[in-house]
Amino acid sequence: MIAPAKNASSSLIRRQKARVERRGSIRPDAWSRDELLQRRDSLFARAIEYIPCRQFLRADAEAQASTPPAEAAVPLETLDGAAADARGATPYIACLYQTRLLSKDEEQYYFRRMNWLKFRAATGRGRLDRRRATQRQIVQVEAWLAEAETVKAILITSNLRLVVSIAKKFVDPSWTFDELVSEGNVALMRAVEKFNFALGNRFSTYATYAIQRHFFRLSHRGRQFRKRFVNDDESLRDRAEAEPTSEYRSAEQIDVLKGLFSRFLGELEPRERRIVVARFGFDGKPPRTFRELGSQMGVCKERIRQIQTRAMEKLRTMAAEARLEQTVGDWL
Repeated sequence: MIAPAKNASSSLIRRQKARVERRGSIRPDAWSRDELLQRRDSLFARAIEYIPCRQFLRADAEAQASTPPAEAAVPLETLDGAAADARGATPYIACLYQTRLLSKDEEQYYFRRMNWLKFRAATGRGRLDRRRATQRQIVQVEAWLAEAETVKAILITSNLRLVVSIAKKFVDPSWTFDELVSEGNVALMRAVEKFNFALGNRFSTYATYAIQRHFFRLSHRGRQFRKRFVNDDESLRDRAEAEPTSEYRSAEQIDVLKGLFSRFLGELEPRERRIVVARFGFDGKPPRTFRELGSQMGVCKERIRQIQTRAMEKLRTMAAEARLEQTVGDWL
């Protein structure tokens, strides 16, 4: 039975805070001069990437990033019994289906927590003198980064089965299922780093598109390789020329998406529709820039950006009302 959120998640946060406080308050073993110089160089050479968020500048930013949702539970609690999709699978796949998925609120919390910790580390390091940073200051920044990596691991682990569900559709003569899962995991890790949680969307939607794009590139590369390097053996030539038999989307599913998108565009104002179509190349032409559209419509490029932002908010609302995310998820 999964423990209640307050007890489980609050306990996790308390342990995380305690580790950070211990590292900052307890005097660590003194480093030698050479070790201190090496750790300074390593810290300042390290890239710290995070998704900026206006919430991080508010006075209550730390409280928001440290308070889990009321219904949260132990993040990686195992389920009772294996899921039906995992029966007969390899031990690795079966293990994935024993890990429950995060709710939307839990997902938002962990993405906010991860990016907040990286924000604190980046701003904290920015206030340090590169030649005078003390051991205590370095340990504090490293502690924030270490906790961010722990939270990142939670997000990755809870979404690994998504990679498996997508990889099943892309197996071809060039890539085995295991190879695709490995490649998909790499794409998932990148998606966790790039996902903008502040927009309020589910991570699975963003990650699905990112992983599929990666698999499409791999499939294209594999076909090119087979055509270029296959020898004169008749059976190998036939195999190289064969296209994947699995369809990534049926004609009916594509028609559903086209119909929904046409309806969404039809509900926009004429100027909003014109900008969205031109900006994303939906009219078959190369996407136009804000400056180009501004010149055509007689306004500044900033005004074009504002109209596009408003139109995209409307499209997101319409997609949510049409349950587009659930529809696409059911196809996976």
